[in-house]
Amino acid sequence: MLTKAEIKLINQLKLKKIREKHQLFIVEGDKSIQEFLDGPFQLVSLYSVENTFFSKGLKKITPQELKKISHLTTPQNSLAVFKLPHWEVPKKSGFLLGLDGIQDPGNLGTLIRLADWFGITHIICSKNTVDVFNPKVIQASMGSLNRIQIHYLDLKSFLNDFPAPIFGAFMDGENVYQKNLSPEGILILGNEGNGISTEIKNLCTQKISIPQVEKTGKTESLNVAVAGSILISQFYAKSLRN
Repeated sequence: MLTKAEIKLINQLKLKKIREKHQLFIVEGDKSIQEFLDGPFQLVSLYSVENTFFSKGLKKITPQELKKISHLTTPQNSLAVFKLPHWEVPKKSGFLLGLDGIQDPGNLGTLIRLADWFGITHIICSKNTVDVFNPKVIQASMGSLNRIQIHYLDLKSFLNDFPAPIFGAFMDGENVYQKNLSPEGILILGNEGNGISTEIKNLCTQKISIPQVEKTGKTESLNVAVAGSILISQFYAKSLRN
C-alpha cells in the first residue's frame, strides 16, 4: 500500500523545483523503466501493478493506487523514481546538438531520440530550454535518455569558447544540401516560435536552412524536431561520404 507521503512526493515531482530539491525524477512504463534500470541511473523506488521487474525495490500496488501517482492520462503499469544524474560537459567537440529555448516537452523528447538514433551523445541546452526530466519529456524520449547526456548552461559562454564550427538553423541560411558540412561542430536549433535568439545567432559561424521545394505559401516553416531530423541526417550523410 502506498503511504500518503509517497503519493504526495511523487505527485510533486512533476514540478521542476521539487525535482531539483529532492534530486529525483520519475519514469513511467515498463519499457522505459527497463531502459533506465539497464543504464547508469540509480533507482530509488519502483511501483508496479504486476511482478514485471526482478528488483529488490519493487513495491506491488493496485491499478487504483497507480492512478493516484501517475502523471499520465492513461497509466502504464509501472512507475519508478530515480536519482537525478550529474553529467560532465564534454571536453572534446565531436558533433553536438545545441538547443536554444526549446519549450515543448514533446519536441525535446523527440530530439533526444533523434540524437540517440544518429549517435550524438551530448546535447547542450540553454537554461531556458524545457527541463529534460519533465515527465512529458521522459515519456517522449522513450528511453533514449539512457544514452544521451543533457547539459544546461550559459549557451553564449559555451559557444564563445567552442573550438569547432557552429551551425545555426535559419529560414534564410545556405542550402544544407549544397553545403560542405563538417563532421565536428555543433548544430543549433532555436525556439519553436522565435527561432535562434539574437545573441546566439551572432555566434553562429555558418547559417544553414532546408530549402522549400515549391513556394506554395501554405507551409511557413517546419516543426523544430522535423527540421532537426533533416539537418542531422545531412551531417551524417556528409560524414559518411568524407
